[in-house]
Amino acid sequence: MEWLNAIVQGTLLGGLYALFAAGLSLIFGVMRLVNIAHGDLIVLAAYLGLTVTTATGMHPMAALVIVVPAMALIGYALQRGLLNQTLGDDILPPLLVTFGLSVIIQNGLLEVYTADPQTLNAGSLETASVAVGGVTLGILPLLTFGIAIAVIWGLQWTFYHTALGRAFRAVSDNQDIAQLMGLNRRHIFGLAMALALGVTAIAGILLGIRTSFDPSIGGGRLIFGFEAVIIGGLGNLWGTLIGGVILGVAQTIGAKIDPGWQVLAGHIAFLVILAVRPNGLFPRISG
Repeated sequence: MEWLNAIVQGTLLGGLYALFAAGLSLIFGVMRLVNIAHGDLIVLAAYLGLTVTTATGMHPMAALVIVVPAMALIGYALQRGLLNQTLGDDILPPLLVTFGLSVIIQNGLLEVYTADPQTLNAGSLETASVAVGGVTLGILPLLTFGIAIAVIWGLQWTFYHTALGRAFRAVSDNQDIAQLMGLNRRHIFGLAMALALGVTAIAGILLGIRTSFDPSIGGGRLIFGFEAVIIGGLGNLWGTLIGGVILGVAQTIGAKIDPGWQVLAGHIAFLVILAVRPNGLFPRISG
């Protein structure tokens, strides 16, 4: 029963990792951009949530109605004002620019919020649980996993059943032809980044409720997101969810064996899968 509990808890943890990774997967699928600052943007969303809840007294989940649009606006402005200028055949410029952006975000957060760990107070949601058989499930992890499924379903539906999704696929397949057909690729890329950072806002708020955070943790969230994306297969949104679950289960089983192995076990699982399936488990998008 203890091992079953570890697997169940790891599966639920995978929902949070899938939310970390969903924005990365979307951005790579649309514009082939690897965003090194993604983890720091998750932390930025958590701090925005902290600011909103402190200033208004809102519950962190209610603060999403402010933080999600704010992060979406930041994403659109960032893509139109900066990142569009770096896109091209050479992958190095966007990597360097997003690395610089990561450093700027970290230091900006340090200046404004200091290095002290913070957390979002969600009251009873943090400790509430329900017993299912012999396994106790936290309401927050269950909610997180449900939100991850809903978000990924929403992104998948948007990608394949809306005009915006058709525009995303068109610029992803061939930017020049899409431009000739009347699509403004800079605007489409801006909308893609806005959507990705809207998802990042959800991940940041849930991260802030689940655990403490400080300006330096973005790199670790980026690694977990990358590993989930690569395990599932680049550009495959449902694969990203499966990748997050595999990573979460590996970590909880590792922690069960030895508490010091928690993060290491996830990295080992990632390396094993990468060695066996270099393109990930589900490398193609299926609509």
